[in-house]
Amino acid sequence: MRRKGNRGRTGRTRCATAALTGLVAAVLLALGPAVGDASAQEAAGRPDIRAAGSPAASRAARSPAARQDADYDAVRAWVRDNRAAILRRLVELVSIPDVAADTGGLRRNAEWIRSALEKRGVRVRLIEAGGPPVVVGRLPVPGATRTILFYAHYDGQPVDPARWRFGAPFEPTLRSGPPASDPAVLPLPGAGEAVPEGARLYGRAVADDRGPIVALLAALDALRAQGAAPAANLRFVFEGEEEAGSPHLARALREHAGELKADLAIVVDGPRHPSGRPTATFGARGIATAEVTVYGPAEPLHSGHYGNWAPNPAERLARLIASMQDSAGRVAIAGWYDGVRPLGAAERRALADLPSDSAEASRLLVPRPEVPESRWAAVTEPSLNVDGFRSGWTGSEARTIIPDRATADFDLRLVADIDPHDQLRRFLAHVRSQGYHVVQQEPTREERLRYPKLARVTLGTGYPAVRTAMDAPPARALLGRIRRAQGSGLVLIPTMGGSVPGYLFPRLLGASFVALPIVNHDDNQHSPDENLLLSDLFDGVVSLTAAMETTW
Repeated sequence: MRRKGNRGRTGRTRCATAALTGLVAAVLLALGPAVGDASAQEAAGRPDIRAAGSPAASRAARSPAARQDADYDAVRAWVRDNRAAILRRLVELVSIPDVAADTGGLRRNAEWIRSALEKRGVRVRLIEAGGPPVVVGRLPVPGATRTILFYAHYDGQPVDPARWRFGAPFEPTLRSGPPASDPAVLPLPGAGEAVPEGARLYGRAVADDRGPIVALLAALDALRAQGAAPAANLRFVFEGEEEAGSPHLARALREHAGELKADLAIVVDGPRHPSGRPTATFGARGIATAEVTVYGPAEPLHSGHYGNWAPNPAERLARLIASMQDSAGRVAIAGWYDGVRPLGAAERRALADLPSDSAEASRLLVPRPEVPESRWAAVTEPSLNVDGFRSGWTGSEARTIIPDRATADFDLRLVADIDPHDQLRRFLAHVRSQGYHVVQQEPTREERLRYPKLARVTLGTGYPAVRTAMDAPPARALLGRIRRAQGSGLVLIPTMGGSVPGYLFPRLLGASFVALPIVNHDDNQHSPDENLLLSDLFDGVVSLTAAMETTW
């Protein structure tokens, strides 16, 4: 439900009164106990420093089960009235460069997030674990017996400004629609003004994943405006290396597991279902990477003088890649699907109930998918993808030569119970099975003379997948709360196609994993003209508010 316009004087008065009451509650929450190691310490109780007889004091005296819930219609009204402020906050964050090459920009992102959390009564520290700071926050709730951790990342993919058609990556621009509509530039609305329906903000990492960070801040504000408090102790983890594989997140979580231990970890990342309906996902694929270079002559050779005589490495690499997939679109590498955790009854029902995404296939010009099952069923299995192929020259620079080498990069998406190292070993064994001698470094002249089929294979790092049973108690409680806020149209997906380091939360913190994606599916994440449909962002604030009120 997305309503336009402003409330009358009476509505504004009620909102101001609720905001003042909530502000007092949030400030007093910030005066909680010293940092401890577990939720039990936070629930142990302490002298109530709130004004006797105040609404906040009487709520604190009750158990979490008897606490005052937020009125979700009022939350929607608050979001509606504060859309311009939320948007301007997002513009401010997206204006800060967040690519790996700009370490100063990444640190400014972390400082911005720290300041924003502290203004909302969250106790924050920056953990230095070897890369950009990991921002961690704690918001203890008196009487709460459960702890919920929210995760998002503030780093973005590299940018090629020359390929952005609708603005610069770090000069966020408000436009009237998606890239295909040749959207017009819109002015940023002033305080209290409406955001035009269908408007999108363009900028790097606006959807993946800085928009969700701003939505979490707005959810805290919405609770405060209602005079309500979370039902669980809250933890926040925002990292700056997700796009690089999160190489230092495990160390940060392991060294601070005592203060970050949680019952449920909610990852706010990834796109909603293409239907645009509120979405919950119970797993995330893992990932590993590899690069293969196949060698030909010592230098590029004239294709007339040496064609049909000197082996062409581009042709050989193409044949090697073709050997990795069968005619049905399945990966043909031996053992690729061994050990995959089967889906349970709840997961199979969820797949059967998913709305069709045939319109998505049409939009993306995919007339015949590689596999007969739905896209959502396909992502519950491991995959092998060719990211790119490089050899010789093309286009206006093409020349009639036999290249000296050809290189392809691969990503291996993993599902529950598939170890990344095992999958990389299978990949390497397949290259060898095609007759290649494999080296890990640039081969010597002697090696190139000795081995007619020679390949350099570089195996990258990665991490495993994660999947939570959809009928697990934390998952059921979260879904029940979101349905109260959003109605019955919630889309349930067993596993998201993308990869996030979600496996760390159950492994290191004992937390069940669930993802709440709140951004549009056609957001161009990782690509030029990344954009965020603002109506989805605002609706996501309602879902996140409900998530903060989850307990079981």
